[in-house]
Amino acid sequence: MTLSFKFGTVGSPSGTPKKPGGTIGAIAFSKSIGLDTLELGWVQSVRVSEETCALIKAARDEHKVALSVHAPYFINLNALSDEWPKSRKRLMDAAHYGYLAGVTDIIFHPGSYFGNDPADVLKIAIPRLEGCVKELQKNGDTVTLRPETMGKSAMLGSFEDALAMSKAMDMVQPCIDFAHLHARPGDGSMNTYDEWSRVLEKYGKTLGSKALKNLHIHLSGIEYGPKGEKNHLPLSEADLDLKALFKALHEFNCGGRILCESPIMEEDALVMKKTWMKVSGEKEK
Repeated sequence: MTLSFKFGTVGSPSGTPKKPGGTIGAIAFSKSIGLDTLELGWVQSVRVSEETCALIKAARDEHKVALSVHAPYFINLNALSDEWPKSRKRLMDAAHYGYLAGVTDIIFHPGSYFGNDPADVLKIAIPRLEGCVKELQKNGDTVTLRPETMGKSAMLGSFEDALAMSKAMDMVQPCIDFAHLHARPGDGSMNTYDEWSRVLEKYGKTLGSKALKNLHIHLSGIEYGPKGEKNHLPLSEADLDLKALFKALHEFNCGGRILCESPIMEEDALVMKKTWMKVSGEKEK
């Protein structure tokens, strides 16, 4: 049997050789060490040609590595009206060029509340996101847009926000960052089997049990304070209970991709893979 989850890194693994280097090298290197998914870090801007996209897609096919893109950080579904067109273009460029590169999922940070009530902010965010989806459908850019759950309480991107956006339209599903969900309350909660089970139960009820088979997860150790996330940490230096989380994912028959954002990326991605095999009893064929 194959594993329910594919494992990989957000951004090129640090051991990617200089030649061929870049995304092509990162895809080949990931596969060579036992990772079979990769999230391309287009986090500053989308600067990629159609030719390069074709090469990335060919490398994906050759090595059978599933690809996603982390869109630029400077996207805000709650931007002021004169700022929104720039935010929108960043998301649409990531989706269009990502699609050309054989990418299936586009991960993005949804933005900030700017101190406003989350429910009011969603009234702005959801129609804007729907407009993006309609244009992508019209252009044939069939990717899944994934608003990420964010680690600070001031940010648009609570678990509930991500569910609300996903429920409102097709082609949108959450990117669940479990480290962010753990850090967001700021008090060390969201770290037990029961807490994760409640999250997964709600996810399945809201988006359907089929959605649990196609999760897109970000994971790392994390340092946090009263306001939430401070920075990512190696798993061994953090209090995140990986086994409890994986036990819940296994119990709920989850599958999809788990992408590591720890400072020691591929090292911890392989720890995650090994831990998953231990907890789930699954083996690679």
